[in-house]
Amino acid sequence: MTLPVMTQSQSLSDWLSYLEQIHPQQIELGLQRVKTVAERAALTQLPGIVITVGGTNGKGSTCAMLASILQAAGYTTGVYASPHLLRYNERVKINGHEVSDEDLCFAFADIEQKRADISLTFFEFGTLAAFAVFKKYQPDVILLEVGLGGRLDATNIIDADISVITSIDLDHCDWLGNTRDAIATEKAGIYRSEKPAICGEPNPPQTLYAAVNQINAQLYTVGEQFSYQLTEDKWTFTGQHWQFTDLPVPALPLQNAATVLAVLEHVPLSVSESAIRSGLENAQLAGRFQTLQNHPTVIIDVAHNPHAARYLAMQLEKQKADKIIAVVGMLKDKDIAHTLQHVVPYVSAWHLADLSGPRAAAAGDLAALLPPESTFRCHGSVEDAYQAALTQANEHDLIIVFGSFFTVAGVLACTEQH
Repeated sequence: MTLPVMTQSQSLSDWLSYLEQIHPQQIELGLQRVKTVAERAALTQLPGIVITVGGTNGKGSTCAMLASILQAAGYTTGVYASPHLLRYNERVKINGHEVSDEDLCFAFADIEQKRADISLTFFEFGTLAAFAVFKKYQPDVILLEVGLGGRLDATNIIDADISVITSIDLDHCDWLGNTRDAIATEKAGIYRSEKPAICGEPNPPQTLYAAVNQINAQLYTVGEQFSYQLTEDKWTFTGQHWQFTDLPVPALPLQNAATVLAVLEHVPLSVSESAIRSGLENAQLAGRFQTLQNHPTVIIDVAHNPHAARYLAMQLEKQKADKIIAVVGMLKDKDIAHTLQHVVPYVSAWHLADLSGPRAAAAGDLAALLPPESTFRCHGSVEDAYQAALTQANEHDLIIVFGSFFTVAGVLACTEQH
């Protein structure tokens, strides 16, 4: 296969297609290649304060709330997150706004020139391009969301000022190990010596403490150095320096909101209580228990592993719908059985979708893991499954779309077209 010679004038879609072709594997953990290119491009140090956010679930909502509060406090933010739902530009934001195609193409062209003979994965290339964008815009605070694991993730070539682990559970076991102990060790790889190491996981494995002790990081963990409590429709936070009562409950998980305040306690910037309140109230993240329409209610959620499905089940339990209809598509390298198991008690009918691509699970694979008495139909695409659910639902029903970023993106694309 002959690859094109890429220049800055190529379109973003041309660049993304090129990035998908230049490396034989989608994932290749290890920092040496990406670090070498970063050194050539002078991207090993980023401007401002850098906060790296890892965890099985909750990374995106933690970054969204941090950015919302910091922006309310008058600071500029840069956020690098993945994956995206509809547009690649969602991955790189300055002050809450997606960066332009031009900014991305300019950054891609720079990395392409600097990498020369070094092969980079799609994620590594995109990570370095995000760093180049941040170098251009010089935000006060940069939030880096870890792609996979932590220790060997491309974002970890940067020595963060503060590092956060939101949760620890089983996911990506082929890469990170199939025990929470092994996964905690990989995630703790983002912590740095003498720097604040925030942990929002209420039950961290001993291996996390061992990793922290080994490098002498400053551990702040929920239930020990900070805590939170929900009271009716408000909540309280108690940290090392801060105590707040009657805080507004955000649209995103409260466990992550508490972790966000623990992080902000250690950011060397002035953040007022009014900025915290306003930032919590206004924080949003696409695809996280997001309501798309009413009558029938349609909610999308990117839950794709057992930990996220447990949280989703708690949200479904609170809903007052006649019945809940699920639209689900999943990847075969996920723990499908245990993910579905958490949601099964709440769902009356299932519309199961084939996803496309080498990692896709077939709808029939999902059907085989539902209880024998389940009502389900299999569909060749997310779009077909969603249309069938809409046809079946009455105005007092709830359609929940979950299982993968691809599933949620498929439904979002449907709604944008109509």
